[in-house]
Amino acid sequence: MSSQFPRLLDRRKVGKPWGRTELPPPFSNNSDEPIGEIWFGGAGAPLDLLVKYLFTSENLSIQVHPSDEQAAAYDLASGKEECWLVLHADEGAKLGIGTREPLSSEELRAAAVDGSLEQLVDWRSVSRGDFYYIPAGTVHAIGAGVTLVEVQQNADITYRLYDYGRPRELHLDKAVEVARAMPYPEQLWAQIDLDGVQQLVAGPKFDLWLGNGWPVEGQGGEVAHLIPLTGSITADGVTAKAGECMLCSSRAELQTASGTQLLIAQARREGRA
Repeated sequence: MSSQFPRLLDRRKVGKPWGRTELPPPFSNNSDEPIGEIWFGGAGAPLDLLVKYLFTSENLSIQVHPSDEQAAAYDLASGKEECWLVLHADEGAKLGIGTREPLSSEELRAAAVDGSLEQLVDWRSVSRGDFYYIPAGTVHAIGAGVTLVEVQQNADITYRLYDYGRPRELHLDKAVEVARAMPYPEQLWAQIDLDGVQQLVAGPKFDLWLGNGWPVEGQGGEVAHLIPLTGSITADGVTAKAGECMLCSSRAELQTASGTQLLIAQARREGRA
């Protein structure tokens, strides 16, 4: 095994106007700045995947991300597909995913400009255990009062369509160009038993499992992100607790503490089934 693995990834707090000054355990915020996201990364070559936690007190912008092909046209390394697993939702919390009816590019732009897009997005009530895969091009927004973990392609590319009058840059031309403003495919949603074992994502950009250990015997030497939601996991003497993220080879032997439930994410590679 490479001496680079296993290792804990650095944890970085990201301030956002829609974030929270008080974070849920096991996280904390020692400043007055609202924290909206926690990213896991580190020095060295960029990773294929990015793991985040998100904490909202206000709605995020209505936004969209490009596909790999669309990103390449802007000389970007990759597009951005992502998925969300909801860990907590306040009463009445919602996610905006897709539009209630298909919109043409012209209709989408006009709705973003006049603010009617907020009413055209499909706002869905959300609860703990809701899982959504968000393909590139999906018009989406996370509402207030939600805590979730996100696994995504490692690309910081967000094109904002509408931001409720907040003084932040919009990206109308690019957003309209890459968006597919249409209803969200229901088969990409599931209500997950967080104490269960199952595969949540099977490609095309990454695989994601929920469980308490390696999901498949003999997965080979591919690098995996281990994300304990509860408890802790140890590989070759390195331990990751809830609120941390470990990078290691899937050949590593794992020891899981009692009550541990974790996500395991692996990027898809060319030629892999």
